Amino acid sequence: MKKKIHLGITVLIILLSPLAAFSQSDIGDLFQSGPADAEKLIGAYINPLFRGLGTGLNSGWTNTAKTKKPLRFDLRITGTAAFVPNSDKAYDVKSLGLENIRPVDPNKSIGPTAFGADTEGALMEIYNNSFPDPDPTTFRLPKGTGLNFVPSPQVQLTIGLPKHIDVSLRLVPDVKIEDGTLNLFGAGAKFELLPILMGKKYKVTPVDIALAFGYTSLNFNLPLDLNNQTTNDQVIAVKMQGYSAEAIISKKLLFFTPFASIGIHSSSSKLNATGTYNFDVAVTPLTPTGKKTYVDPISLNQNDIKGIKATLGFQMNLAFFRIYASYTQAQYSYANAGIGFGIGK
Repeated sequence: MKKKIHLGITVLIILLSPLAAFSQSDIGDLFQSGPADAEKLIGAYINPLFRGLGTGLNSGWTNTAKTKKPLRFDLRITGTAAFVPNSDKAYDVKSLGLENIRPVDPNKSIGPTAFGADTEGALMEIYNNSFPDPDPTTFRLPKGTGLNFVPSPQVQLTIGLPKHIDVSLRLVPDVKIEDGTLNLFGAGAKFELLPILMGKKYKVTPVDIALAFGYTSLNFNLPLDLNNQTTNDQVIAVKMQGYSAEAIISKKLLFFTPFASIGIHSSSSKLNATGTYNFDVAVTPLTPTGKKTYVDPISLNQNDIKGIKATLGFQMNLAFFRIYASYTQAQYSYANAGIGFGIGK
Protein backbone atom coordinates (compact mmCIF):
# COMPACT_ATOMS: atom_id res chain seq x y z
CA MET A 1 0.00 0.00 0.00
CA LYS A 2 2.83 2.40 0.90
CA LYS A 3 4.45 1.89 -2.52
CA LYS A 4 1.15 2.53 -4.30
CA ILE A 5 0.62 5.82 -2.45
CA HIS A 6 4.19 6.86 -3.22
CA LEU A 7 3.51 6.14 -6.90
CA GLY A 8 0.41 8.34 -6.78
CA ILE A 9 2.34 11.25 -5.29
CA THR A 10 5.03 10.84 -7.96
CA VAL A 11 2.37 11.01 -10.68
CA LEU A 12 0.97 14.17 -9.08
CA ILE A 13 4.37 15.87 -9.13
CA ILE A 14 5.11 14.88 -12.74
CA LEU A 15 1.76 16.17 -14.01
CA LEU A 16 1.97 19.51 -12.19
CA SER A 17 5.65 20.26 -12.91
CA PRO A 18 4.97 21.85 -16.35
CA LEU A 19 2.51 24.26 -14.70
CA ALA A 20 5.20 25.33 -12.24
CA ALA A 21 7.73 25.81 -15.01
CA PHE A 22 5.69 28.21 -17.16
CA SER A 23 4.37 30.18 -14.18
CA GLN A 24 7.87 31.30 -13.22
CA SER A 25 8.88 32.75 -16.57
CA ASP A 26 5.67 33.95 -18.17
CA ILE A 27 3.82 35.46 -15.20
CA GLY A 28 6.90 37.60 -14.54
CA ASP A 29 6.43 39.32 -17.91
CA LEU A 30 3.16 40.77 -16.62
CA PHE A 31 4.55 42.66 -13.62
CA GLN A 32 4.18 45.98 -15.42
CA SER A 33 2.90 49.48 -14.65
CA GLY A 34 1.76 48.73 -11.09
CA PRO A 35 -0.30 46.25 -9.04
CA ALA A 36 -3.68 47.33 -10.44
CA ASP A 37 -2.74 46.67 -14.07
CA ALA A 38 -0.61 43.62 -13.21
CA GLU A 39 -3.51 41.94 -11.39
CA LYS A 40 -5.75 42.35 -14.44
CA LEU A 41 -3.12 41.01 -16.84
CA ILE A 42 -2.18 38.06 -14.62
CA GLY A 43 -5.83 37.20 -14.02
CA ALA A 44 -6.61 37.19 -17.75
CA TYR A 45 -3.53 35.11 -18.53
CA ILE A 46 -3.93 32.36 -15.93
CA ASN A 47 -7.75 32.06 -15.76
CA PRO A 48 -7.76 28.82 -17.81
CA LEU A 49 -5.25 27.28 -15.40
CA PHE A 50 -7.47 27.92 -12.38
CA ARG A 51 -10.64 26.88 -14.19
CA GLY A 52 -9.00 23.69 -15.45
CA LEU A 53 -7.47 22.79 -12.10
CA GLY A 54 -10.75 23.61 -10.36
CA THR A 55 -12.50 21.23 -12.73
CA GLY A 56 -9.89 18.58 -11.96
CA LEU A 57 -10.33 18.97 -8.22
CA ASN A 58 -13.98 17.96 -8.63
CA SER A 59 -13.43 15.03 -10.98
CA GLY A 60 -12.89 11.30 -10.64
CA TRP A 61 -14.65 10.74 -7.32
CA THR A 62 -16.61 7.67 -8.40
CA ASN A 63 -17.46 5.50 -11.41
CA THR A 64 -20.38 3.50 -10.00
CA ALA A 65 -23.45 4.02 -7.85
CA LYS A 66 -22.67 0.86 -5.90
CA THR A 67 -21.02 1.46 -2.53
CA LYS A 68 -18.32 -0.79 -1.14
CA LYS A 69 -19.12 -3.31 1.58
CA PRO A 70 -17.91 -2.49 5.12
CA LEU A 71 -14.09 -2.37 5.42
CA ARG A 72 -13.55 -3.21 1.75
CA PHE A 73 -11.36 -0.65 0.00
CA ASP A 74 -9.67 0.44 -3.20
CA LEU A 75 -6.91 2.86 -4.09
CA ARG A 76 -7.29 4.66 -7.39
CA ILE A 77 -4.85 6.78 -9.39
CA THR A 78 -6.55 8.75 -12.15
CA GLY A 79 -5.81 11.74 -14.32
CA THR A 80 -8.10 14.43 -15.72
CA ALA A 81 -7.70 16.48 -18.88
CA ALA A 82 -9.94 19.57 -18.73
CA PHE A 83 -10.38 20.93 -22.25
CA VAL A 84 -9.95 24.69 -22.59
CA PRO A 85 -12.72 26.24 -24.73
CA ASN A 86 -11.69 28.56 -27.57
CA SER A 87 -13.13 31.54 -25.70
CA ASP A 88 -10.49 31.06 -22.97
CA LYS A 89 -7.46 30.64 -25.23
CA ALA A 90 -6.95 34.39 -25.76
CA TYR A 91 -7.87 37.72 -24.19
CA ASP A 92 -8.22 41.30 -25.44
CA VAL A 93 -6.39 43.83 -23.29
CA LYS A 94 -8.89 46.51 -24.33
CA SER A 95 -11.54 44.71 -22.27
CA LEU A 96 -9.47 44.65 -19.04
CA GLY A 97 -9.77 48.32 -18.07
CA LEU A 98 -6.00 48.87 -17.82
CA GLU A 99 -4.92 52.24 -16.46
CA ASN A 100 -1.38 52.75 -17.75
CA ILE A 101 -0.86 50.02 -20.35
CA ARG A 102 -2.11 50.03 -23.94
CA PRO A 103 -1.31 48.29 -27.23
CA VAL A 104 1.24 50.06 -29.41
CA ASP A 105 -1.02 49.29 -32.37
CA PRO A 106 -4.67 49.76 -31.29
CA ASN A 107 -5.68 47.12 -33.85
CA LYS A 108 -3.41 44.49 -32.28
CA SER A 109 -4.54 43.98 -28.70
CA ILE A 110 -4.83 40.19 -28.32
CA GLY A 111 -2.70 37.98 -26.11
CA PRO A 112 -2.76 34.19 -25.67
CA THR A 113 -3.74 32.87 -22.25
CA ALA A 114 -1.59 30.33 -20.42
CA PHE A 115 -3.30 27.58 -22.42
CA GLY A 116 -3.48 29.49 -25.67
CA ALA A 117 -1.19 29.45 -28.69
CA ASP A 118 2.57 29.18 -28.25
CA THR A 119 3.07 32.59 -29.88
CA GLU A 120 3.79 36.04 -28.47
CA GLY A 121 0.92 38.42 -27.96
CA ALA A 122 0.50 42.07 -28.85
CA LEU A 123 3.23 44.65 -28.27
CA MET A 124 2.26 46.85 -25.32
CA GLU A 125 3.53 50.16 -24.00
CA ILE A 126 3.47 51.81 -20.58
CA TYR A 127 2.18 55.38 -20.64
CA ASN A 128 1.09 58.28 -18.47
CA ASN A 129 -1.22 60.82 -20.14
CA SER A 130 0.02 63.61 -17.89
CA PHE A 131 3.65 63.04 -18.89
CA PRO A 132 3.87 61.77 -22.48
CA ASP A 133 7.07 59.82 -23.14
CA PRO A 134 8.50 59.89 -26.69
CA ASP A 135 10.24 56.56 -26.01
CA PRO A 136 7.94 54.58 -23.69
CA THR A 137 8.80 51.19 -22.20
CA THR A 138 7.35 48.36 -24.27
CA PHE A 139 6.84 44.63 -23.69
CA ARG A 140 5.16 41.68 -25.36
CA LEU A 141 2.22 39.83 -23.89
CA PRO A 142 3.60 36.37 -23.01
CA LYS A 143 3.16 33.17 -24.98
CA GLY A 144 0.77 30.39 -24.09
CA THR A 145 1.86 26.81 -23.50
CA GLY A 146 0.21 25.55 -26.68
CA LEU A 147 -1.71 22.98 -24.62
CA ASN A 148 -5.44 22.71 -25.23
CA PHE A 149 -6.13 21.02 -21.91
CA VAL A 150 -5.25 21.43 -18.23
CA PRO A 151 -3.92 18.21 -16.65
CA SER A 152 -4.59 17.26 -13.04
CA PRO A 153 -4.17 13.97 -11.15
CA GLN A 154 -6.23 12.36 -8.39
CA VAL A 155 -4.94 9.83 -5.84
CA GLN A 156 -7.83 8.48 -3.78
CA LEU A 157 -8.50 5.83 -1.13
CA THR A 158 -12.12 4.64 -0.71
CA ILE A 159 -13.36 2.52 2.22
CA GLY A 160 -16.80 0.96 2.70
CA LEU A 161 -18.88 1.66 5.81
CA PRO A 162 -22.08 0.06 7.13
CA LYS A 163 -25.50 1.21 5.88
CA HIS A 164 -24.42 1.31 2.21
CA ILE A 165 -22.08 4.27 2.61
CA ASP A 166 -18.49 4.63 1.52
CA VAL A 167 -16.04 7.43 2.15
CA SER A 168 -13.06 8.60 0.12
CA LEU A 169 -9.88 10.41 1.06
CA ARG A 170 -7.41 12.35 -1.07
CA LEU A 171 -4.27 13.33 0.81
CA VAL A 172 -0.88 14.60 -0.32
CA PRO A 173 1.25 16.06 2.49
CA ASP A 174 3.77 18.82 1.70
CA VAL A 175 5.88 17.62 -1.23
CA LYS A 176 8.53 19.39 -3.28
CA ILE A 177 7.60 20.43 -6.81
CA GLU A 178 10.25 22.40 -8.66
CA ASP A 179 11.52 24.69 -5.86
CA GLY A 180 8.15 25.07 -4.18
CA THR A 181 5.75 22.94 -2.15
CA LEU A 182 2.35 21.45 -2.77
CA ASN A 183 -0.24 19.82 -0.53
CA LEU A 184 -3.72 18.50 -1.21
CA PHE A 185 -6.62 17.30 0.91
CA GLY A 186 -9.97 15.94 -0.22
CA ALA A 187 -12.87 14.09 1.37
CA GLY A 188 -15.92 12.53 -0.23
CA ALA A 189 -18.88 10.34 0.62
CA LYS A 190 -21.33 8.25 -1.39
CA PHE A 191 -24.77 7.08 -0.24
CA GLU A 192 -26.51 4.22 -2.05
CA LEU A 193 -30.15 5.31 -2.08
CA LEU A 194 -32.24 2.23 -2.90
CA PRO A 195 -31.14 0.14 0.12
CA ILE A 196 -31.73 3.15 2.35
CA LEU A 197 -35.21 3.80 0.91
CA MET A 198 -36.39 0.23 0.17
CA GLY A 199 -34.59 -1.99 2.64
CA LYS A 200 -33.91 -5.52 1.38
CA LYS A 201 -36.38 -5.05 -1.48
CA TYR A 202 -33.75 -3.05 -3.33
CA LYS A 203 -32.13 -6.33 -4.51
CA VAL A 204 -34.85 -6.80 -7.14
CA THR A 205 -34.18 -3.42 -8.76
CA PRO A 206 -32.25 -3.53 -12.06
CA VAL A 207 -29.96 -0.56 -11.34
CA ASP A 208 -28.08 1.12 -8.51
CA ILE A 209 -28.65 4.77 -7.61
CA ALA A 210 -26.52 6.94 -5.34
CA LEU A 211 -25.70 10.47 -4.24
CA ALA A 212 -22.04 11.47 -3.97
CA PHE A 213 -20.34 14.54 -2.53
CA GLY A 214 -16.74 15.69 -2.65
CA TYR A 215 -14.54 18.51 -1.36
CA THR A 216 -10.90 19.11 -2.29
CA SER A 217 -8.37 21.82 -1.40
CA LEU A 218 -5.03 22.44 -3.10
CA ASN A 219 -2.22 24.68 -1.78
CA PHE A 220 0.73 25.51 -3.97
CA ASN A 221 3.73 27.77 -3.24
CA LEU A 222 6.43 28.54 -5.78
CA PRO A 223 9.45 30.86 -5.48
CA LEU A 224 9.68 33.06 -8.58
CA ASP A 225 12.75 33.58 -10.72
CA LEU A 226 11.87 36.69 -12.69
CA ASN A 227 14.18 38.15 -15.30
CA ASN A 228 13.49 41.77 -14.42
CA GLN A 229 13.85 41.47 -10.64
CA THR A 230 16.84 42.19 -8.42
CA THR A 231 15.39 40.81 -5.18
CA ASN A 232 14.99 37.12 -4.34
CA ASP A 233 12.05 36.98 -1.92
CA GLN A 234 9.23 36.67 -4.45
CA VAL A 235 6.76 33.82 -3.96
CA ILE A 236 3.51 32.90 -5.71
CA ALA A 237 1.06 31.29 -3.27
CA VAL A 238 -2.08 29.63 -4.63
CA LYS A 239 -5.01 28.21 -2.65
CA MET A 240 -7.88 26.43 -4.38
CA GLN A 241 -11.09 24.77 -3.20
CA GLY A 242 -13.55 22.62 -5.11
CA TYR A 243 -17.00 21.24 -4.28
CA SER A 244 -18.98 18.57 -6.12
CA ALA A 245 -22.38 16.87 -5.71
CA GLU A 246 -23.92 14.40 -8.14
CA ALA A 247 -26.61 11.78 -8.60
CA ILE A 248 -25.37 8.53 -10.14
CA ILE A 249 -27.06 5.57 -11.80
CA SER A 250 -25.18 2.42 -12.81
CA LYS A 251 -25.70 -1.20 -13.80
CA LYS A 252 -23.22 -4.02 -13.08
CA LEU A 253 -22.79 -6.41 -16.02
CA LEU A 254 -20.39 -9.13 -14.85
CA PHE A 255 -17.04 -7.30 -14.55
CA PHE A 256 -18.21 -4.22 -16.50
CA THR A 257 -20.22 -1.38 -14.93
CA PRO A 258 -21.43 1.53 -17.10
CA PHE A 259 -22.71 4.62 -15.28
CA ALA A 260 -24.22 8.04 -15.85
CA SER A 261 -24.42 10.99 -13.50
CA ILE A 262 -25.59 14.58 -13.32
CA GLY A 263 -24.54 17.08 -10.72
CA ILE A 264 -23.20 20.49 -9.80
CA HIS A 265 -19.67 21.65 -9.05
CA SER A 266 -17.84 24.83 -8.14
CA SER A 267 -14.31 25.98 -7.42
CA SER A 268 -12.57 29.12 -6.20
CA SER A 269 -8.97 30.28 -6.09
CA LYS A 270 -6.73 32.77 -4.32
CA LEU A 271 -3.37 33.90 -5.68
CA ASN A 272 -0.96 36.11 -3.77
CA ALA A 273 2.38 37.40 -5.02
CA THR A 274 4.40 38.15 -1.89
CA GLY A 275 7.80 39.76 -1.58
CA THR A 276 9.44 42.81 -3.12
CA TYR A 277 8.97 43.51 -6.83
CA ASN A 278 10.41 46.11 -9.17
CA PHE A 279 7.83 47.23 -11.73
CA ASP A 280 8.46 48.95 -15.04
CA VAL A 281 6.39 52.14 -14.92
CA ALA A 282 5.96 55.30 -16.96
CA VAL A 283 8.75 57.88 -16.65
CA THR A 284 7.48 60.85 -14.61
CA PRO A 285 9.04 63.35 -12.20
CA LEU A 286 8.20 60.95 -9.37
CA THR A 287 9.62 57.91 -11.19
CA PRO A 288 12.48 59.28 -13.35
CA THR A 289 14.13 55.85 -13.66
CA GLY A 290 11.00 54.17 -15.00
CA LYS A 291 11.07 51.77 -12.03
CA LYS A 292 8.99 51.52 -8.87
CA THR A 293 9.15 49.04 -5.99
CA TYR A 294 6.08 47.36 -4.47
CA VAL A 295 5.79 44.89 -1.58
CA ASP A 296 3.21 42.05 -1.74
CA PRO A 297 1.62 43.66 -4.79
CA ILE A 298 -0.80 41.03 -6.16
CA SER A 299 -3.87 39.46 -4.54
CA LEU A 300 -6.41 37.68 -6.76
CA ASN A 301 -9.51 36.11 -5.24
CA GLN A 302 -12.09 34.71 -7.63
CA ASN A 303 -14.74 32.08 -8.35
CA ASP A 304 -13.55 29.96 -11.25
CA ILE A 305 -16.09 27.19 -11.95
CA LYS A 306 -19.78 27.04 -11.12
CA GLY A 307 -22.43 25.04 -12.94
CA ILE A 308 -23.93 21.72 -13.98
CA LYS A 309 -21.99 18.68 -15.16
CA ALA A 310 -23.17 15.47 -16.85
CA THR A 311 -21.01 12.35 -17.07
CA LEU A 312 -20.93 9.01 -18.91
CA GLY A 313 -18.34 6.37 -18.08
CA PHE A 314 -17.52 2.89 -16.90
CA GLN A 315 -15.63 0.83 -14.37
CA MET A 316 -14.04 -2.58 -15.04
CA ASN A 317 -13.30 -4.96 -12.16
CA LEU A 318 -10.62 -7.56 -12.92
CA ALA A 319 -10.05 -9.36 -9.60
CA PHE A 320 -8.16 -6.83 -7.44
CA PHE A 321 -7.43 -4.57 -10.46
CA ARG A 322 -9.76 -1.82 -11.73
CA ILE A 323 -9.89 0.36 -14.83
CA TYR A 324 -11.82 3.66 -14.85
CA ALA A 325 -12.80 6.03 -17.67
CA SER A 326 -15.39 8.76 -18.14
CA TYR A 327 -16.24 11.90 -20.09
CA THR A 328 -18.02 14.90 -18.60
CA GLN A 329 -19.82 17.74 -20.34
CA ALA A 330 -19.43 20.95 -18.32
CA GLN A 331 -18.16 24.53 -18.47
CA TYR A 332 -14.74 22.95 -18.99
CA SER A 333 -15.56 19.51 -20.41
CA TYR A 334 -13.11 16.84 -19.35
CA ALA A 335 -12.00 13.24 -19.66
CA ASN A 336 -10.91 11.17 -16.67
CA ALA A 337 -9.16 7.79 -16.76
CA GLY A 338 -7.02 5.68 -14.50
CA ILE A 339 -6.43 2.47 -12.63
CA GLY A 340 -7.17 1.14 -9.17
CA PHE A 341 -6.33 -1.65 -6.78
CA GLY A 342 -8.73 -3.01 -4.20
CA ILE A 343 -10.22 -5.79 -2.16
CA GLY A 344 -13.86 -6.80 -2.40
CA LYS A 345 -16.94 -5.19 -3.86
